[in-house]
Amino acid sequence: MFPSSFGMTFCVGLEAEALQITARWGHYHRDRSQGLTAASGDKKLVWKRTQREAVSEAIPLKVGRLNWTPDGKFPEVQIQGLVRKRDDFWSVTLFLVNGQQEPKKLRDSAWVFQPELIVESPGKEAIFHSRPRQKDPGKSDPVTFAEEQEMAMLYRHHVEFGVGHGVSIRAECPDGICDKAFRLSTRVVPTHEVPQTTPPTTADWPKMSGLVLDMKELGETPTSQIESKLRPLITAYDAWIKDRQADLRKPDMALYQKPGEAALTRCKVTLQRIEERLKLILDDGKAADAFRFANLAMWQQRIQTIISLRRRRDEPVDERAIDIPENRSWYPFQLAFILLNLPGITRLDHKDRTSESEAMADLLWFPTGGGKTEAYLGLSAYTMGLRRLQGAVAGRSGECGIAVLMRYTLRLLTIQQFQRATALICACEVIRRSDEKTWGKEPFRIGLWVGQKTTPNTTEAAAEAIQEERGGKYKGRVSGTPAQLTNCPWCGIKINAGQHIKVESYTRGRCRTVTYCGDELGRCPFSAKNSPLEGIPVLVVDEEIYRRLPTLLIATVDKFAQMPWNGKVQMLFGQVDGYCERHGFRSPEIEDADSHSKKDKHSPAKTRPHAPLRPPDLIIQDELHLISGPLGTLVGLYETAVDKLCSWEVEG
Repeated sequence: MFPSSFGMTFCVGLEAEALQITARWGHYHRDRSQGLTAASGDKKLVWKRTQREAVSEAIPLKVGRLNWTPDGKFPEVQIQGLVRKRDDFWSVTLFLVNGQQEPKKLRDSAWVFQPELIVESPGKEAIFHSRPRQKDPGKSDPVTFAEEQEMAMLYRHHVEFGVGHGVSIRAECPDGICDKAFRLSTRVVPTHEVPQTTPPTTADWPKMSGLVLDMKELGETPTSQIESKLRPLITAYDAWIKDRQADLRKPDMALYQKPGEAALTRCKVTLQRIEERLKLILDDGKAADAFRFANLAMWQQRIQTIISLRRRRDEPVDERAIDIPENRSWYPFQLAFILLNLPGITRLDHKDRTSESEAMADLLWFPTGGGKTEAYLGLSAYTMGLRRLQGAVAGRSGECGIAVLMRYTLRLLTIQQFQRATALICACEVIRRSDEKTWGKEPFRIGLWVGQKTTPNTTEAAAEAIQEERGGKYKGRVSGTPAQLTNCPWCGIKINAGQHIKVESYTRGRCRTVTYCGDELGRCPFSAKNSPLEGIPVLVVDEEIYRRLPTLLIATVDKFAQMPWNGKVQMLFGQVDGYCERHGFRSPEIEDADSHSKKDKHSPAKTRPHAPLRPPDLIIQDELHLISGPLGTLVGLYETAVDKLCSWEVEG
């Protein structure tokens, strides 16, 4: 399992005649310490490091094998290589090989630590060229060849001087030159600076002039004016495509005609999709109302997130100075992404959603900080608002049930995004409370469905966790805690788990864990004063998620492994058969009494039959990873199960 060599392959111009190699490593050996003394009075045995370094003479470039021993004291540590001549460059492969045999004791003395391999010209000239990107079609995998061609086209201005074997490569170029290097060296820990993705402005692209990106303005725009405010996005994208089409006729693009045309064909399809989606907003009144709802919710989410962050940092908060267009504007690509997906969300029979051959899943591929989360949160807000406007479809309620399912691969990412998405749900809930006639009486809620080491599976376990929080003791419980928010996502005021989280048991209450904002003065809409029954609209206990069915559910992929043996999971996809006035939804997997007598402040309650609910309309996979092996099989089973659970007939 421990490597005994590493190396690199690189290209050298034919004008070069020789190479110079530098090899460095650390050798550790056991010896008596100069300053540390054992209890017996003898000097302690310690490991001591000796730096080994050698620079070769000029090694002529000629076809064949290359061998060099850097240090005569370590003859079995060698530089081995192979030089090949191509049409217009030398191809060189070098390896640092540790051929020493490990002794039975102190085997570390035969190891090479902190190794480094450096290659350059004896005269320090820039002799290293970029490696050729074009591959012989006959030697390439036909499945990936087209993608490799497109990658070569997209990254044609990024030079790759060498490839490492078991190690990374660093190239050093002369000032002002990027296509030739004068030194290549190995790096055990690779580093690369990824510039932040920033959106174009009208100064960069004047054809975007007139495009409205302000969420507040879009949320308050009547339908008749929406087209004029969004049309510049389509106009600018159309102009960009035409400019790229002209670029294909330039001499330096001669090698990239086929991948260039393929990419632009997809761009034109995307342009057409955006055009059709804008027309949908103009023609469908509910879609227009949901679009405005999404913008208003995202506006409030952005502003309140800034306010919350500043309060957590004990910084001054001036809401009027914060609520400005710069803090509540879309990136152009975010608006385009939302528009692209509107028909598949809005029309249950649209081909983007139902066609076996034409159904689409749109992929956002950006470095961290590029704006992916805001894009799909905006689409989530549209989906949640639209379901409330559409109401029951084919007898299935759109007000209740999970509208959006977000799936993550890593639990830490799930917790982070839960905190961000909660601010959006709070914004949706503030809008709903101001107009229950339009948006319904069922609260917008967010659920966190992860492993029991993070969040409790039952309300009883949640009560135990909060009791321990109040006592300041941790008894080594197996279950997690419902205290997943340290500060209110709306106003930023601190939440004390023992004081601001209340748990009602099944027998004495609603089987509900409620988290309140810590605002003791009752200014926050999610304080105990303003929201006594709901608090912050979050569900973090599995048992309560099944019963209350949050509008947006954030989960990790491993939770879906329960599907074959936990029948309650079907409730997440709308498969319910009853509703208890006190405890929420039921399914055959939940055995409740059909009626409950008056208990404390709770009135008598009955369970009544309830039709199935609409399954999720939007499934988001964040931080996508390519998975193989047993977990890949699990994901495949999950996809099949979701397909079965979400399949339902809609007449017309």
